[in-house]
Amino acid sequence: MKGKVILIGAGPGDPELLTVKAFRILQIADVVLTDRLVSPEILATYVSPKAEIIYVGKQCRKGASTPQATINELMVSHANEGKLVVRLKGGDVSIFSNILDELETLVENNIPYEIVPGVTAALGAAAYAGIPLTARNYATALRLLTAYKPDVVPANYWKELAATDDTLVFYMSSETLADVVQNLCANKISKDKLLAVVEQATTPFQKVHISSLYEYDKKLSDKKFRSPTLVIIGKVVALHQQFDWFKPKNGSVEYFSSADNKSINVSEPLALTA
Repeated sequence: MKGKVILIGAGPGDPELLTVKAFRILQIADVVLTDRLVSPEILATYVSPKAEIIYVGKQCRKGASTPQATINELMVSHANEGKLVVRLKGGDVSIFSNILDELETLVENNIPYEIVPGVTAALGAAAYAGIPLTARNYATALRLLTAYKPDVVPANYWKELAATDDTLVFYMSSETLADVVQNLCANKISKDKLLAVVEQATTPFQKVHISSLYEYDKKLSDKKFRSPTLVIIGKVVALHQQFDWFKPKNGSVEYFSSADNKSINVSEPLALTA
C-alpha cells in the first residue's frame, strides 16, 4: 500500500511558531526528512519518538549539502514502503525552497502528498524585530527577493527597487549584501529608507543591526553574519527603535548547529523508482 508525503513548513526558528497541524502530523509521521534550518527543539520535542529522522540539510555555497536528487529518492522510496513521510523545511515550504522539484517528483511517481504552510522568515524576523512590514504612511506593499548571487537580480530591476516605497526583504543575501547596498545607492534610493540585518531571527540568539544604506560601509561592511540572516530595507525599518519588544540572550551562539543537523552525503544519487 503506497504511503504519503507531507511537505511542512517548520517556521523560522522559535519552535512555538510551528502550526498545530504540523505538530499533529509530526506526532504520527514514520519518517521525517529535515532541513538544516529547523529548530532542534522541534525535532526533539514534537516528532514522534518512533519516527526515523533523516537530516538532509543544505547550506548555500558552503558546508555539507544533501543533493536534491537524494532527497527526492528518499521521499519516493519511503512512501513506496507505505510510510507517512514528512519533508520538513525551515520557514514556509513555498518561499525560496526546492518545493517545485519535490512536487514534480511526487507527481511523476504517483505519490499522494499534502502541503502545510509555515511562518516564513520574513514574517518571523519582522515580528521579532518590531518592524511592521506594511504600515500606514510607510509602506503598502512587500517584495520578497533573493540576491544569493550578484547577478540574480537584473541590472535594470535595481532602479525600480530603489524607487519603490514597497518594503524589500532579501533572503539568503548576507554574503552579497554589499552588492545589494551598492546597487540601491547607485540608483539613488531615498535616505529615509533604512537597512535592517536580522541574524537567527526568532531564536534566543537573534541580533538586529540597523543602518542607513549610505552608512553601510562604515557601520556593517566588516561584520560576518550568522546563518540564517534576513535583510529588510524600507521606511518601516525606522519603526524598530519604537517597537523592539523581543529580548534575546546575550552571546553569539549558533542556534542551527551543524553538529546537530547532519547532512547526508551521497556521491551518486539513487535511481528513482516508479
